[in-house]
Amino acid sequence: MRPRLLLGHPAAGIVLALLAWLVLVPLLNVPPRYLPPLGRVVADAASVSLELWNSFLRTLIETALGFVAGVTLGVAFGIVFTWSRFLERSILPLFVALQSVPVIAFGAIVVIWFGNSILAKVAIALYLTFFPVAVATLRGLQMVDEKRVDLFLSFGASKAQIFWRLALPIAMPSIFTGLKLGVSLSLVGAIVGEWFGDSVGLGVMLLQALYFEQVERVWVLIVICGLLGALLYGLLALIERKYVWWRIV
Repeated sequence: MRPRLLLGHPAAGIVLALLAWLVLVPLLNVPPRYLPPLGRVVADAASVSLELWNSFLRTLIETALGFVAGVTLGVAFGIVFTWSRFLERSILPLFVALQSVPVIAFGAIVVIWFGNSILAKVAIALYLTFFPVAVATLRGLQMVDEKRVDLFLSFGASKAQIFWRLALPIAMPSIFTGLKLGVSLSLVGAIVGEWFGDSVGLGVMLLQALYFEQVERVWVLIVICGLLGALLYGLLALIERKYVWWRIV
């Protein structure tokens, strides 16, 4: 029973992947250009540990700010669309069209507007975050049963009370689905934003490693970015499990 519990742990997949990397790469004699040995990757990470840590913090800050801004905007639009069918039909297709614009093209425009500042990275992260959150909020609020609304009205509940005590709790599982998708996209937006010019950040280090063909460094950054994404996703999943327990399986 205990091995099954260990395998069911959220970190089990990461640990197993690292063990497979450690054992199989030298065993199968995989060429370093495809996948270098884990020891060389760890050694390369240690050689730039200070720069890696500063870049990690910078990208984390950009991701967090963009995510918070995107969530605020997305939830607000989701609520507005629920209250106004006209606005949903007129504005939501515009958002769909905007999401079809490649992030590289949008990022170039943002950099022209704001320059190579942290605001530009936050704006790109926001751009990728707000749409899934808005759609998840809208769909969650649309799941409210009209019979329950009528029951609340029969007891004299106001629209605000119906929203806070009925609609929002029902919508929260759907909203958290959008949040967990949005936080990964926010990280992607922050990293891509750093490609347009900056001096620190995981995206900057990744671009430099690609330019100088530093294979070990590329894998270091792939692992760090993956761990950061998993950390943020896991944090949201933990919050969901603690506070939105009524729909967690």
